[in-house]
Amino acid sequence: MTEKSTDRARVLVVDDEKSIRVGVRELLTAGGYTVDVADDAGKAMDMLASNAYDIVISDIVMPGLSGIALLQEIRRTAPAVQMIMMTGEPTVETAAEAVRAGANDYLTKPVGKEGLLRSVGNAARLKRVDDERRRLERENAAYQKRLEEMVEERTAQLSRALNGTILAMATAVESRDPYTAGHQQRVASLGKAIAEELSLPGEQTQTTFYAALVHDLGKISVPAEILSNPGKLSQEAMSLVKKHPEAGFRILEKVDFPWPISAIVRQHHERLDGSGYPDGLSGAAIRLEARILAVADTVEAMASHRPYRPARGIEAALAEIDEGRGTRYDPLVVDACLRLFRSEQFAFEVLE
Repeated sequence: MTEKSTDRARVLVVDDEKSIRVGVRELLTAGGYTVDVADDAGKAMDMLASNAYDIVISDIVMPGLSGIALLQEIRRTAPAVQMIMMTGEPTVETAAEAVRAGANDYLTKPVGKEGLLRSVGNAARLKRVDDERRRLERENAAYQKRLEEMVEERTAQLSRALNGTILAMATAVESRDPYTAGHQQRVASLGKAIAEELSLPGEQTQTTFYAALVHDLGKISVPAEILSNPGKLSQEAMSLVKKHPEAGFRILEKVDFPWPISAIVRQHHERLDGSGYPDGLSGAAIRLEARILAVADTVEAMASHRPYRPARGIEAALAEIDEGRGTRYDPLVVDACLRLFRSEQFAFEVLE
């Protein structure tokens, strides 16, 4: 005796011969399957549209839509359904056509009980395995989505924490030098605008902004009386001031930022022709973000009031970078900065 199926797989039998439909249904029902029947492919498609079947057993030769056409349509609309084809006129060509169309098995009429139950049992097991695979894929997709959401949430938290850290550093510098309060924020604002004008990737633009917010952090190491000196600095005092990029680098390199902020801060006073400091870098050896800060820092500093001189204004600042275009300053960065101001796409909110 053949063991009855315990998974209650649902089967649709499609055949234009009533005796075949009824006979197959009785055998499968006795074998523990839930069985529906249809006398042509059109009705079968209607039933498939409104019911979930695990297995379809279809005659190949039927009036109207053939079994092969039905198989092809099911493979297009319901690829998980297991398909068993049967025919009373078996040929190698017919079998090959059924396999090419995606049939899981092929039976010849008259269909024997043992062969039918074996074929349907195999199809039911394959369907069960496929269903489990799909379930695991759905669960995995849901799990991956949740992981992505958790990563995004954690990244946002870290970003807020880093923003707070960077702003605290910027505030610490400016608290020692009230004459340049807001300088780093204004340089950051212009640096970000230049990066966007150059169509840099979002992360590189954000890196430029963050580096600009702390580009003068190293001035913490410079005595406050030098920073606020209203007169011309001595050579010794100027040498102390020129050490601030390296001092900022030493502070920032200890912070595990996901961006090369320390390197950019170290290079923001380097110049294209090698005349800058602290390392005398030139050309492409200077990071693009640092080349952007060099321009933004120069423009903001010249346009703003300083203890040792009055503000020179935007026009003088723009003339300075234009005069140094291609020598001290990156020409593409200069051009982007000039476009922003000439087209009035950018303006400093507050100048002191």
